[in-house]
Amino acid sequence: MSAATPVRRGRRGALGVDVDAVLDLLGGVLKWIGPAFLAPAAVALAGGEPSWPFLVAGAATSAAGVALDQVTDERREERIGPREGFLVVALIWLLVPAFGALPFLLGNVPQLSNPVDAYFEAMSGFTATGATVLSHVEGVGEAMLFWRQLSHWLGGMGIIVLAVAVLPRLRVGGRRLLQAELAGPAEIEPLTATIRQTARRLWGLYVGLSIVSTLVLAAFGWLGLDPSLNLFDAFSYATSAVALGGFSPRDGSASTLAPITQWALLLTMLISGINFLRLFRLLVQHQVRAVSRDEELRLYLFLFLFAAALLLAEALAEGRLGFATAVRETAFQAVSTMTTTGLAVGNYTHWGPLATMTLLLLMFIGASAGSTGGSIKVIRHLLLFRIVRRELVTAAHTDMVVPIRVNGIAVDERSLRSTIGFVALYLLAFALGSLGLVIAARQAHTGLDAFEAIGASASCLGNVGAAFGFAGPFGSYAPFSDLAKVILTFQMWLGRVEIIPVIVLFTRSFWRGPGGA
Repeated sequence: MSAATPVRRGRRGALGVDVDAVLDLLGGVLKWIGPAFLAPAAVALAGGEPSWPFLVAGAATSAAGVALDQVTDERREERIGPREGFLVVALIWLLVPAFGALPFLLGNVPQLSNPVDAYFEAMSGFTATGATVLSHVEGVGEAMLFWRQLSHWLGGMGIIVLAVAVLPRLRVGGRRLLQAELAGPAEIEPLTATIRQTARRLWGLYVGLSIVSTLVLAAFGWLGLDPSLNLFDAFSYATSAVALGGFSPRDGSASTLAPITQWALLLTMLISGINFLRLFRLLVQHQVRAVSRDEELRLYLFLFLFAAALLLAEALAEGRLGFATAVRETAFQAVSTMTTTGLAVGNYTHWGPLATMTLLLLMFIGASAGSTGGSIKVIRHLLLFRIVRRELVTAAHTDMVVPIRVNGIAVDERSLRSTIGFVALYLLAFALGSLGLVIAARQAHTGLDAFEAIGASASCLGNVGAAFGFAGPFGSYAPFSDLAKVILTFQMWLGRVEIIPVIVLFTRSFWRGPGGA
């Protein structure tokens, strides 16, 4: 490049963050989200319900995207660096639920007329949490319920992954954004030569699993195996299970479904909790041996079976359930909680203290990295165990060098430090959230005890959904005060973006320019 050739850069200034690149990418994502409102509008028209709330919300979303595009100097998302990536991820997961809440407000949904409630519900949907303020789900129109489920599905695999897949302008920045979205300390392992093709294949697998799951559940209804299950219900439960979300079109979550349907959902959740990069290699590339040796997958399955065994032992000891029913309900609840789905087939709050404590601990485990689940993730637990083991070994043998390996590959020290830092921040966010809920409950004179506050904090931060007490499997978050709902909404946001992209925004070094000290 000659000295006379100008190099146009974004508006960094003293901030050190390329504002143009961030705004341009935000605009691109919003323009792609806007047309999604046409789907519930079509459902509304077919069912004789008002469609204008969705059309207005979609138009507002697309208009905002166009407006953001207009204020940028040029389309140059390849300028996305680590700081821009953090800011984009944090802002997208704040903005999209804000626009997603518009249909609830415009449609004057009785249980969602409060902006705090509407934003809570939308954040819960897009973050695939499944926590709800609806005390009577079946009293909401089908189009609104469809929008709740669609928000689950869009947010499950990740809006960022969708953006990388469909925005042709993303180049270098696409890998950084995909790494930020597919949680876990390991680097993204591309399935193809380009990160955009990798994102497209992940979304293709996600769509395929959703279609197969919907058809299987619908077939149960058509064949009379679960007569109460229609196509809308099949779509709703399938999207909740594949996205590991937890929203249900019925008040009783999954408890009213036939046993065969519950077993199908259990299998769907278990599969969706696997790293999608590994899942693609198994289902599409047929790399059975390589996938079967994956240490994270082995630990994931072991923890599920161990937790299910503990729950089963408690259920059988109490003698309230027959053996077959106890196996189904405890296995379902173990996989639902561990994968942060939140669907329920029984009121686990009555299962006894061992079951309650087991489910609370499962909220901190989570599914595999690179899955649609939330919480800490299995790979981080695996790394933490090996870090502790190494410390014990080196305490007795101070001169020994002990590398930590996963699947035979040494993990670099930066990733190990990142894992420790993330878990520390996660536990701090959980503790502060629990404390905030107790304070909010005292101010509002809400009947919330300490354990229920702990459960709600762990559930929302881990994107699980159902908690304990009135926020239990068949309850809702409606009794919480507005302040408590704001805290829980913030926790859902923190959990979905994996904390770091939010925390770094509050550090001085993030906003300093290239020459900042």
